[in-house]
Amino acid sequence: MKNHSNEPLKRKAYERKLRGLHEELVKLQEWAKHAGGKVCIVFEGRDGAGKGGVIKAITERVSPRVFRVVALPPPTERERSQMYVQRYLPHLPAAGEIVIFDRSWYNRAGVERVMGFCTEDQAKGFLQVVPGVEKAIVDSGTILLKYWLEVGQEEQTRRMQERISDLRKIWKLSPMDLKSYSRWHDYSRARDEMFRASDTAWAPW
Repeated sequence: MKNHSNEPLKRKAYERKLRGLHEELVKLQEWAKHAGGKVCIVFEGRDGAGKGGVIKAITERVSPRVFRVVALPPPTERERSQMYVQRYLPHLPAAGEIVIFDRSWYNRAGVERVMGFCTEDQAKGFLQVVPGVEKAIVDSGTILLKYWLEVGQEEQTRRMQERISDLRKIWKLSPMDLKSYSRWHDYSRARDEMFRASDTAWAPW
């Protein structure tokens, strides 16, 4: 997993960097469209880390005919009876598509495990099988990119308080966010174990 400096860029350097990244994003889009490429991008991270903002910054600069965002609701009773990753599979990209998962099958290794929505055996079982599932995705010709967005504990607190006090942002806050906020260290342990199990040569973080 790669780490990058969090030093802020100066305005002109930021604009140059942003323009270059935008151009690369459009190149990826055009490649997928004309070559029939398939790209799956997974965004995971702590609450308040900025997943939604990053996804918005990407999708507002590209074609909705190529890019598609998947943010699944909690599973139904029927879905709970299926193989865990089964409900995610129909959303994987076809030729010419780039799919962004705003949270993904890694819910099982994170929020479900920490908040008690699955058993420890289920979480550990998921971590055992997920490398094989992702190998099958990659072997099918899909480019799989996985990103974890981190935020420090103090900054997460500030962002949570901002969401509570700002009516324009209150929609970003759920009761689950407030419950999970108090379990920082549990999430850290779950994150680290997830990385150890799923940071593979074919699907690195």
